[in-house]
Amino acid sequence: MSPEHYLPETVGPGCAFIDYDNDGWMDIYLVNSGACDFYKPPKPLRNALYKNNRDGTFTDVTEKAGVGAGTFGMGAAVGDYDNDGYPDLLVTAYGRSILYHNNGDGTFTDVTAKSGIVSPDWTTSAVWFDYDNDGRLDLFLCSFVEFRADTHINCGTNQAGKRFYCIPRVFQPTPSLLYHNNGDGTFTLASKGTDIEAALGKALGVVATDINNDGLMDLFVANDTVQNFLFVNRGKGAWEEVGMFAEVAFSADGKARSGMGVDAADFDQDGYQDLFVANIDQEMFSLYRNRGDETFRDDARVHGISQATRLLSGWGLKFFDYDNDGELDLVLANGHPDDMIGQYSQKVTYEEPLLLFHHENGKLRDVSSQAGPVFHKHFPARGLAVGDYNNDGALDLLVANNGAAPLLLRNRAARGNDWVGLKLEGVQCNRDAIGARITWSCDGKKRTRLRTGGGSYLSSHDPREVLGLGAATKLDWIEITWPEPSGKVERLSAVPMNRYLRVIEGKGVQS
Repeated sequence: MSPEHYLPETVGPGCAFIDYDNDGWMDIYLVNSGACDFYKPPKPLRNALYKNNRDGTFTDVTEKAGVGAGTFGMGAAVGDYDNDGYPDLLVTAYGRSILYHNNGDGTFTDVTAKSGIVSPDWTTSAVWFDYDNDGRLDLFLCSFVEFRADTHINCGTNQAGKRFYCIPRVFQPTPSLLYHNNGDGTFTLASKGTDIEAALGKALGVVATDINNDGLMDLFVANDTVQNFLFVNRGKGAWEEVGMFAEVAFSADGKARSGMGVDAADFDQDGYQDLFVANIDQEMFSLYRNRGDETFRDDARVHGISQATRLLSGWGLKFFDYDNDGELDLVLANGHPDDMIGQYSQKVTYEEPLLLFHHENGKLRDVSSQAGPVFHKHFPARGLAVGDYNNDGALDLLVANNGAAPLLLRNRAARGNDWVGLKLEGVQCNRDAIGARITWSCDGKKRTRLRTGGGSYLSSHDPREVLGLGAATKLDWIEITWPEPSGKVERLSAVPMNRYLRVIEGKGVQS
């Protein structure tokens, strides 16, 4: 953090789980802040790729893999955009975003120029998803605000004579970008002339989901100090921004908030995708329950989330079943954007605690105090990724901190509950099977999950789906509805438990 307090310093970084070498073990990618127009580090700085050694340790393979970047990095989005079976990597930044193509031999190639992806000056979160169901992953890039070092705004000094970070409200908004995958390694800007181009925002978080069950993936975008956007996919390249109508644009009293992290899941298992967005302190976070008619109701108070987060600022977050009981829980990574907030407030601090909520009887209960020593500490948290790095079926957490070491949190809370892990591979649909619906039955109780894209903040998750079986004595069946263009429905029976299974579209479980 510089004495001038340039805004990009405070919003990063992100992180990702990525099995870059396809050995079945999640590797780790961490984003760092390098050279830019206001920062010239005395020594070159780079991002880092860590190979999973399968024994609880990791080895830095960044130089060999060629993914150091060196830009003033923000986030990472993982997706197999060319359907060759190897995950590719997009790195967003203040400055040039980079698309790394996975060569399949442990190395990557920077193909940004060839791809035709031209990013604005400052991209944050990104998501891979197939918006037109042609079987190829397209790309949505969140664009933040207009900012350059030579037009930097001084927002004042505190009583100690030190500058503080500007609130993004003083900067001009920008349009985010949607790129269509042409299938030949190139992309075409597809947001031109749509509501996506017309909606000027300050986008920080995005999740791709299907809010109306029409088989088309929609986008929920969190904006900082302007209204959130809900882009509903109407098909044939048409998008409709319905945030205001859907009641997810503003707070209950009609005010724009500081939207940062987002996620989507069918939290209450009523068949419709619910939404979550985290904001800054005093603004409350929101858990939006989907009413089934493209409108939502904020149920954060009902679940105790408003009370628990009133003094916190949320970034990375995720719905996930941490104890494999079959119900979706919630984790929040928090930290205030202003490093000097403690000098003005007696209640709000710069470093803040992580929060963990357990799903019990239809409600969320704050169990952070029982979640282990790390939940009693405070961090300047930003990005958060969920993944099973040790392949024990219990989803672990990776947290990226601003100006501090990252956290890798091993999950020890799922012991005793059975599970099944699925690695879905599309053939006609996109290889990552984004948009697939998974339904499973345990002892006659049925649950459903949509394979969403993105979510959290600046981060990318383990692509495998872990189905928690809880106290069930048997798994009756699993049904997979693959996304278009095939739309095939595939039922699996006699499925082995407590292991990961590779499921190929139309071919079932592969050994």
